[in-house]
Amino acid sequence: MNKKLFLPLIIFLGLVIAFVVQLQRNAQGDDPKALESALVGKPMPHRHMTDLFENKPLGSEIFQQGKPILVNVWATWCPTCYAEHQYLNELAKQNVTIIGINYKDQSDKAIKWLKDLNNPYQIVINDEKGALGLDLGVYGAPETFVLDGNGVIHYRYAGDVNEKVWTQTLKPLYDKLAGEN
Repeated sequence: MNKKLFLPLIIFLGLVIAFVVQLQRNAQGDDPKALESALVGKPMPHRHMTDLFENKPLGSEIFQQGKPILVNVWATWCPTCYAEHQYLNELAKQNVTIIGINYKDQSDKAIKWLKDLNNPYQIVINDEKGALGLDLGVYGAPETFVLDGNGVIHYRYAGDVNEKVWTQTLKPLYDKLAGEN
């Protein structure tokens, strides 16, 4: 009889210990949003690219503008994307170059979204089937990549870009890359 009571207690204590250990790791800076990307240091993937508005093919030259670029993966079905959209509009007003990838979404909904909420993107790539997202290793929207002027990926951020993320994480790298071009 004691063994039947003892086993659930051990399992429960094991789960509690695992939970506490993960909380400690997060508190020490093991940020689950800081996803490493195998593509850091490599050119931005560019197959399966079409323009959202004109449905025409796009080439890799859109990522090679001689200045840094933010590539933002977003969707209309993503509530976090809605939350970050206003801040992306602010960045666009500050002449930050942003290319959008509309991820696993319906084109008509995406176009309406951008007309209603303003379009912070210089170019919007239609990734309705998620092929480009798959090439990028996207876990979900939103995700943002920082590219140099030659289209090489330097950083990947999973989550919404807000003022804190921009000023503390993305802007220093963006400014550094701008100084190198």
